[in-house]
Amino acid sequence: MSTAVKAFAIVAGVGPGTGASIARKFAKTYPVVLLARNPANFEPVVQEINAAGGRAFGISTDLSNSTSVRSAFDKIKADLFPNTPLAAAIFNPGGGFVRKPFLELTEEDFVAGYDSQGRGGFLFSKESLPLLLDGVGKLEFPPTLIFTGATASVRGSANFAAFATGKFALRALSQSLAREFGPKGVHVSHVIVDGVIDIPRTKEWKFDQPDAKLSPDAIADSYWHLHTQPRTTFAHELDVRPYVEKW
Repeated sequence: MSTAVKAFAIVAGVGPGTGASIARKFAKTYPVVLLARNPANFEPVVQEINAAGGRAFGISTDLSNSTSVRSAFDKIKADLFPNTPLAAAIFNPGGGFVRKPFLELTEEDFVAGYDSQGRGGFLFSKESLPLLLDGVGKLEFPPTLIFTGATASVRGSANFAAFATGKFALRALSQSLAREFGPKGVHVSHVIVDGVIDIPRTKEWKFDQPDAKLSPDAIADSYWHLHTQPRTTFAHELDVRPYVEKW
């Protein structure tokens, strides 16, 4: 990696699974900033990337809180990467997952689902898009904003009212932003991750078929593919799922 910083990437929502894989993938080309509420989620990834010769920084951030998000981006712009365009911004929080019968949902459960996804996506986009626009026409690949969706983004299943509401809101936001900022040169994409991801907490989940879980590294490859698409072939929505998944 060149010592001259020409652009950087942000991954919001980093844990030991998909977020870590996305961070490793983008760190092969860019310095990366990792955002998560709990530093324990990003610190091992930051150390790993830096030990491998990349550049990574972690900032403790509550993505559903406007003050926290603004503070993180102020630090990025003032201390880490002043006057530097943003090549890619990935919104990948895992919060808001509530599985309960509707009549057992509390207002707090429902609001938490929206806050982590809809509100969080709004706050992250408000801060990211000006930096992404700065890179239009200046970088090797179009500046890219990617949102992580789920099955619940397109189907509100029983017992998932809170989570589906948040994910539906995030998908609607991504569609609106794609239509507004795509013509301005920013590639906005929404990825529907449909199935069980092979992460530490799902290691003991057994399936009859091999390769029945989504590989987080393969998901990261798909995100990189979206980032490198030229303006003539911007894909807004991508579905990724194991071959055994019913849909």
